[in-house]
Amino acid sequence: MSYESNPILDKLPKHLQQYIKPQNYEDYTAINQAVWRYVMRKNVDYLSKVAHDSYTQGLKKTGISIESIPNMYGMNRILKDLGWAAVAVDGFIPPAAFMEFQAYNVLVIASDIRQLENIEYTPAPDIIHEGAGHAPIIANPEYAAYLRRFGEIGSKAVSNAKDFELYQAVRTLSIIKEAKGTNPKDITKADNKVEELQKNMGEPSEMAMIRNLHWWTVEYGLIGTLKNPKIYGAGLLSSIGESAWCMTDKVKKVPYTIEAAHTPFDITKPQPQLYVTPDFAFLSQVLEDFANTMALRTGGLSGIKKLIDSKDLGTIELSTGLQVSGNFESVIAHNGKPIYFQTTGKSALAYREKELVGQDTNQHDTGFGSPVGRLKGINIAIEDMSPRDLKAYNIYEGNEVSLNFEGGINVSGKIVTGTRNLQGQIILITFEHCKVTYNGKILFQSNDELYNMAIGERIISAYHGPADLKSFDLIDHELSTSDSKTESRENNGLENFYQQIRDFRNRTNTTISRNKVFKELKKNYPKDWLLSVELYELAVGNQDLEFAKEIMEHLNTIKLENPKLGHLIDDGVALTDKQFIIQ
Repeated sequence: MSYESNPILDKLPKHLQQYIKPQNYEDYTAINQAVWRYVMRKNVDYLSKVAHDSYTQGLKKTGISIESIPNMYGMNRILKDLGWAAVAVDGFIPPAAFMEFQAYNVLVIASDIRQLENIEYTPAPDIIHEGAGHAPIIANPEYAAYLRRFGEIGSKAVSNAKDFELYQAVRTLSIIKEAKGTNPKDITKADNKVEELQKNMGEPSEMAMIRNLHWWTVEYGLIGTLKNPKIYGAGLLSSIGESAWCMTDKVKKVPYTIEAAHTPFDITKPQPQLYVTPDFAFLSQVLEDFANTMALRTGGLSGIKKLIDSKDLGTIELSTGLQVSGNFESVIAHNGKPIYFQTTGKSALAYREKELVGQDTNQHDTGFGSPVGRLKGINIAIEDMSPRDLKAYNIYEGNEVSLNFEGGINVSGKIVTGTRNLQGQIILITFEHCKVTYNGKILFQSNDELYNMAIGERIISAYHGPADLKSFDLIDHELSTSDSKTESRENNGLENFYQQIRDFRNRTNTTISRNKVFKELKKNYPKDWLLSVELYELAVGNQDLEFAKEIMEHLNTIKLENPKLGHLIDDGVALTDKQFIIQ
């Protein structure tokens, strides 16, 4: 275990633990801390007016400080009282894993922090977005319940191959955009790749649609009325640029409905339209409405086809409760209903999320196939037959049978035994010397091995992932390395100046000459603006107005030479002037 655990984290399955990495708090530089402090000071000042009340209350409840990047261990001690926990993860993780963490009441926080040049916004998950954006709102019990429920449902959504390709492209973009010294051409290339994929996703999968819902609520949601909305989405709460932009008339506000599931987003650009929910309870209502459209609840032929298209590990549940997990390869249909399904590779059978004894991936290492439906000419389904019914139809241990299913599937062989569920329904029949055919074509023929036939009239559910997490080896993620935390270590002089001023503010070293630091800063790092803003704050706070004036002249020079920094400098100065009421 490379991280400090607690009772909530102890419940995480191993396949989620693989994404967790140590926060390594000592790796944060003084520049990192200054970036955090600038964003938080600006956000808290502005968001106290436009964010949902839960935000400012949540900052206090979750122990998030304006002055310092939050320590995950300290956050966990406080989040524990809310029934939640937080972990540092490896940047972008697969959407299904991200949502599954939420289902366990665990907030995933990318421990890296954006570079100074990306201070307003970064497509990469970082601790500003996760810690200052997501964490405060979960202090609201109703919203926290929505987030957990979203995780439960979202982690079962079925993806397709293009979803994974887009995930990989976005992850690559986020990594190289925050990596120090990346060639701008590489960033442009990665940007274009994401944009191209987003334009050519085809028919959206369940995962794509539920990610849309997640984006328009958890990330970019507004709450209240169209005329007076408040911010609750973490993407807005953590973006000092977009939190102001979204409140203007340039961003269209529309009522939140299930239509948001069909509204794509572009992660690389500001959002031109946002959805407004009347309250947090309505979020859960729309989520349940969407869940009713998912294969998780509809099953059937369309559900298993989604699993086949996903080319990923999934599960179907039959009407008996028997669950089949594997990579679904094909399905045979008749009159719009599945009559036979086939997996490929390692597969396993379960009941109520618990693997059946003897039905693991060792038993089914090359796939599993079975008919679905009723027997031809018999009005009662096998699962509804009593022991007397089964005997009457010759479905009995030791008997040679030939079972003709509706649609043309035939299963013939000698019955060895049957497996029943807790309600007494037969869910599995085991044959020896078995042959399975479809309109005369052989689908399966056993020699010495036994054949297990799943029992179920209907497929009632189809969803991403295995029924029993212990059935499969799901460990396949390697933690990446990042140098974003040590962005300024290559420039120890500038880093040292930031550290000196931080030590002065924290009163760990009050003998530092701020005037000397400023002169060296102007001489050696004339383009750096953030430390000058911090020096201005200290000068004004100490009523050293002559020094403050000198700093302002330097900041005005920087603005002239780089107009794009103008609003950042002005906002930082304005925060100080407002705090100390400068005339």
